[in-house]
Amino acid sequence: MRNKYLYITLLAILGLSPEMLAQSKIQYAPRLVVSITIDQLRTDYLEAFSPLYSNEGFKRLLSQGMVFSNASYPYSPIDRASAIATVVTGITPSYHSIVSGQWLDHESLRPVSCTGEKQTPDLLTTSTITDELKVATEGKSKVFGVAPTMDAAILSAGHAADGAFWIDDQSGQWSISDYYGAAKTQWLSAYNVANSPAKEGAADCWEPVIELSGTFNYFQHTANTQKPFKHKFNGHDKYAQLKTSGIINGYVTNMALQCVTQETLGFDRITDFLNISYYAGTFNHAAMSKFQFEMQDTYVRLDRELANLITTIERKVGAENVLFVVTSTGYSDVESADYEKYRIPTGTFNITRASNLLNMFFGALWGQGRYIETCFRNQMFLNHQLLESKRISLTDASQRAQEFLSQMSGVRNVYSGLQLLVSNNEQIQKIRNGYNATRCGDIIIEVSPGWNIFNENTKDTQLSRASFIQFPIIFYGAGTKAELIKDRVSVDRIAPTIAKNIRIRAPNACSAEPLF
Repeated sequence: MRNKYLYITLLAILGLSPEMLAQSKIQYAPRLVVSITIDQLRTDYLEAFSPLYSNEGFKRLLSQGMVFSNASYPYSPIDRASAIATVVTGITPSYHSIVSGQWLDHESLRPVSCTGEKQTPDLLTTSTITDELKVATEGKSKVFGVAPTMDAAILSAGHAADGAFWIDDQSGQWSISDYYGAAKTQWLSAYNVANSPAKEGAADCWEPVIELSGTFNYFQHTANTQKPFKHKFNGHDKYAQLKTSGIINGYVTNMALQCVTQETLGFDRITDFLNISYYAGTFNHAAMSKFQFEMQDTYVRLDRELANLITTIERKVGAENVLFVVTSTGYSDVESADYEKYRIPTGTFNITRASNLLNMFFGALWGQGRYIETCFRNQMFLNHQLLESKRISLTDASQRAQEFLSQMSGVRNVYSGLQLLVSNNEQIQKIRNGYNATRCGDIIIEVSPGWNIFNENTKDTQLSRASFIQFPIIFYGAGTKAELIKDRVSVDRIAPTIAKNIRIRAPNACSAEPLF
């Protein structure tokens, strides 16, 4: 009886009656979250091709969603694998450890894939938003990842997912790692026979989906000299080529919708999660100037796929029951440029020769030896064992390396791993956030914009560019109000925002605040 009076008193204080409380609508968490990360999506291209869009894809998201128009990643350098890992963990590579799609193993000195030999997310060292969802629902939530590539599918799905699907480069069929238990997806084999790119004649050619996307050039700064394109996919790398074309996104959409249907995602009150990755980069990772019509067609096709995906899922699950989150990987393939032809300052920094000279310098100081074990991209790896045997501190070797390398042409900055680990300098915060001691070298070299880093041993060349790629973060559906927010925000805030929306904990290394 006493509890009853306390309850009535509380309602009176709040100005509510039991009848009003009964009539108020209970706000449930979304039944399904669809997180879409579009590889290399750019705001400038998104806007340039808008006359070619329907009203149900990009235009619907931009007009009816909560749009954060000025998003960025809080670290550098950025690539697809590190970006997707950051989206799902809410933290930078310094914590989640996915510094790139590949890195050099400190012991074997050989490149290691971010998903390892066994095709797992084990090298991702923190929990993801989907991992926390599984924990919160005691494993009852269903979680899947769908992407053209293995790294995007597996990293987005996380450790505790039910499956991650990607297209195999050799077979052209949808694959799933044994890590998730391939036997669970009995429908995959039948789907591959009828709907995979490997189906005879299914993915042999790419032509413009509409006449305008292949005939009218929306790049105002160039002469309209290109002809309508038609690309045939053949040879041993046909499926790798396909993954860099505009038509790959159609296969991703169809697979995602099949997953929703077959796995009954969003059909009960327990929140399910579907991670999808699309492609919006250049064809064959080649220069944009050579494939302008292809880029236009890629965005037009992407618009159609988003419209199909959103409309179909809303029809199946209910518009009020599904939350869509859309963002970009925040980088674009760096094109080679003939700066010398136009008298723009440029040059090549040969990191292999630089390491040999540094080795000679150390030899003059401390005696002969291989002090620099190897180079990888813009990183040098010191021989810790040799330094220890000669009783040379890593700090001393690193500082001397910095002093020596910083005098070379084209070098803008040289950072040591020790410096990045302990420094509080805000000017190098992005580089520090992208650095992980177990996955990166001891010396990080930043060359001037417009300069190339060349490795004689691997023949790899990297062009340095510091330009900003603008892209949005969009929340749409599940009662989200339409709003345009121009404040600068970072992508690590997506995971805690979703976590708050579906009422679970944020990932275990995430310290960022929700966006709203």
